[in-house]
Amino acid sequence: MRAALRAYRPSDCPVLAELFYQTVHEVCGRDYTPAQLDAWADGRVDLAAWDSSFQAHTTLVAEWEGVIVGFADLADDGYLDRLYVHKDYQGQGIATALCDALPRARLTHASLTARPFFEKRGWRVERAQQVERHGVKLTNFVMTRSPFHGLA
Repeated sequence: MRAALRAYRPSDCPVLAELFYQTVHEVCGRDYTPAQLDAWADGRVDLAAWDSSFQAHTTLVAEWEGVIVGFADLADDGYLDRLYVHKDYQGQGIATALCDALPRARLTHASLTARPFFEKRGWRVERAQQVERHGVKLTNFVMTRSPFHGLA
């Protein structure tokens, strides 16, 4: 599959929020408990805050035949804030395409589910950490990538 990448538009925000919720609950369920999934993605995204964040970052949206199938956003300091692929389009190169289009990404907080993806792409775990969301603890990993990764 070859998804087309484009810049974020504010009208995308509600679709991205729903994609985020569905991806967390459908894809990450093998690594997190139902309570952790609900704490991570409770279905009540502050759309204005997300839109503001997406507009402040370099945000890319992946589309396949007019359907939004993924998104990623990168802060100016190289922090890869979000990377999510629609639950029905996993394993088709969409996350790779999004990451390849954001080569300045140097730091992220990867979930248990996403950690193997990043490790295969040359990222390394700096440390595991427990983050608290709505009183529930979740494990994720601070991961970094060398600025020269992938360059010959």
